[in-house]
Amino acid sequence: MRNKDIGVALITGASSGIGLVTAKALQQAGYRVFGTSRRALASIDGITMLTCDVTDEGSVKNTVAEVLKQAGRIDLLVNNAGIGLLGGAEESSTAQAQALFDVNVFGITRVTNAVLPTMRSQKQGRIVNISSVLGLIPSPYNALYAATKHAVEGYSESLDHELRTFGIRVALVEPGLTRTSFEESITRPDSSLAVYDSVRTDMAAQMQKGINSGDAPEVVAATVLKAATAAVPRRRYTAGKLARQVSFMRRFLPECMVDKNLRKFNNLPV
Repeated sequence: MRNKDIGVALITGASSGIGLVTAKALQQAGYRVFGTSRRALASIDGITMLTCDVTDEGSVKNTVAEVLKQAGRIDLLVNNAGIGLLGGAEESSTAQAQALFDVNVFGITRVTNAVLPTMRSQKQGRIVNISSVLGLIPSPYNALYAATKHAVEGYSESLDHELRTFGIRVALVEPGLTRTSFEESITRPDSSLAVYDSVRTDMAAQMQKGINSGDAPEVVAATVLKAATAAVPRRRYTAGKLARQVSFMRRFLPECMVDKNLRKFNNLPV
């Protein structure tokens, strides 16, 4: 059932995949939704699309200003924009690692910082950051990507404590493997080494197989909506069966068992 005008939502990375499906779910729930993409797009199913590069502070500020010009407020921010990187950790230059963090971590901080003055003046707001189960566990050949998600987890939990006195809450949504075109945005190492060629190829194939059989993006969208509308939000929401299993494993199993299961899952010698 749709509740009319429950607030104004801004979601980054809304041109496809989890972002687009989430934007539609928020719009259907009653939010006035503004989505962002790096390239100019026409409005989609009642969602106002704005061009925004989360790595450019000026672009971010202009986007937030445009939302405020059109809607006058921002009640919900969903930080969804992100990219991947598949390869051995030593195969990426420092510059490539910095570029990954610039989108996945500093992109979140830029958009959040741009929105917070408005939320503080409103004395209310909700921020939902899209993390990953790789923010909970190690991920061989995804070391730098996992590092960005671990950073998002620490940032979000700390920020939630800082902002509660202003009526603002921060929540994390942690998807597992999801059936999207995310693999198309995964970059490859800029300093590849032949010693990793075989296992990197195997990991890419395994990731594609997992994505093909993963959760529908609607599962993540429903979880975001739950985190956005809960009267008393939790700080973490897992999205999908795999994510719940990983969260349980990390919390309750001995470290040696987690290590063994992780290597088995990734087809690495135990």
